[in-house]
Amino acid sequence: MRFTAVVLAALSAATAGFAQSLSMSGGDATFYTPGLGSCGFFNTEADFIVAVDIATIQSFPGATANPNANPMCGRQMVVTGPDGKTVTVTVADTCPGCAPGSVDLTPTAFQQLASLDVGRLHGISWTLV
Repeated sequence: MRFTAVVLAALSAATAGFAQSLSMSGGDATFYTPGLGSCGFFNTEADFIVAVDIATIQSFPGATANPNANPMCGRQMVVTGPDGKTVTVTVADTCPGCAPGSVDLTPTAFQQLASLDVGRLHGISWTLV
């Protein structure tokens, strides 16, 4: 019984640490026209918003069937482009067409990394803070 309690405590501590920070690399960044996002709030193209790939957001510790209650929602994320430029955005939506590690940014946020003419940035990384 004591062993079980120790293992559960260790697992809880590991999960809590994971929920505090998450990093991904090697994905792509694109941009989209936001509206009412899966997190339940409305955003515009001028907002610094990110839509996270569906596999990552749905498997995030504490995620439930209700996307409005996802623990990633409202968290800040730092996205780094392949040239080292960064932008800080807020998780507000899900990107069903994004591969794991990839994100969709609002046009305003994307322009902090590259011109909209680029369309897609390869080799980005991001950290949930």
